[in-house]
Amino acid sequence: MKQIPFCKFHGFGNDYIVFETEDLREIENLNDFAARVCHRNTGIGGDGIAVLQKLEGAYADYDCRIINPDGSEAGFSGNGTRCAVSYLYYENLWQENSLRLKTKSGIKTYELLEKENSTFWFLAELGKPHSITNYELRITNYVLPVISLDVGNPVAVIFVDDFDSINWREAGKEIEPHTQFPEKTNVVFVKVIDRENIEIRIWERGAGETSSSGTCSIAAAVASAFTGKTGRKVYVHAEGGTTKAVWREDGEMMITGRADLAFCGEFYE
Repeated sequence: MKQIPFCKFHGFGNDYIVFETEDLREIENLNDFAARVCHRNTGIGGDGIAVLQKLEGAYADYDCRIINPDGSEAGFSGNGTRCAVSYLYYENLWQENSLRLKTKSGIKTYELLEKENSTFWFLAELGKPHSITNYELRITNYVLPVISLDVGNPVAVIFVDDFDSINWREAGKEIEPHTQFPEKTNVVFVKVIDRENIEIRIWERGAGETSSSGTCSIAAAVASAFTGKTGRKVYVHAEGGTTKAVWREDGEMMITGRADLAFCGEFYE
């Protein structure tokens, strides 16, 4: 029986189990492995796993793969990658103030803002959004105006006046695998508070309801600014905590958020 070391971090309650590629070299199917370890009852429990590998080259410092609890691989995860980068600082594998992380959706840059015990704050530069479209989507009980965009992962953004006005969990579950989205989609429901504050509820692709999501937070911020409901700098209030999101004039997306260590251990495979 092999003992595989890991550390589990969370970003505002959105939790990821971080592994190093070298420790998983004997795992034949990483997708099945992710589903097992993410199980809340029989595994470690998490909203996904992050797998890190050191790179030798000028373009990026580490590679990070994000695998969802259902075994599918994500293009990107704001909280998942923040947890992964926190692991590198926690284990003293990286000491510089900035780090370039290769992901499936491109290279992201992380700047360490603050470290206090096992809590890490980062400013992350996530690239530019793509394919912003606006249309109506018909599902079983609703016809919903949707803003769809790609922020490293596909996200469907739906504005609501009140979260009690819609069964957002039921709607999110139905929208995630909708034929409109051939690779499935994250779904985020947005309530605008004022020009600088929005509140969200999240149905995450491959994971279901989550308390926070960096991907959904920046998508909600971009959609809010795109429709003129807010400015380009907003505080995104999720059930797990608040993320500062900026959609710069040059199109770059920036988020400031934290990751906290939950615990480290060994998984017996």
